[in-house]
Amino acid sequence: MGQDKKTPVTINDVEYQYEDLTQEQQAMFNHCIDLDRKINNTKFQLDQLQVGKQGFYNMLKQALEEVVQ
Repeated sequence: MGQDKKTPVTINDVEYQYEDLTQEQQAMFNHCIDLDRKINNTKFQLDQLQVGKQGFYNMLKQALEEVVQ
C-alpha cells in the first residue's frame, strides 16, 4: 500500500507538516502564500508601469525638444 506523504512547510525556520496543522492554521498559511504571490505580482506590475511611464516621458521629452529646435 502507498504511504501517506506529508507536505513539509517552513515557518520561522521551523519545519512543520502541512497535514498536521489545524484547519485554521492551514487557512492562515494559505492566506500567507496567496498574499506573497499577490505582493510579488504587484511588484512585477509596478516595475512594468514604471518602465512604461519612463518610456512615455522620454518620448514626450524628445517630442518637446523637436518642437523647440
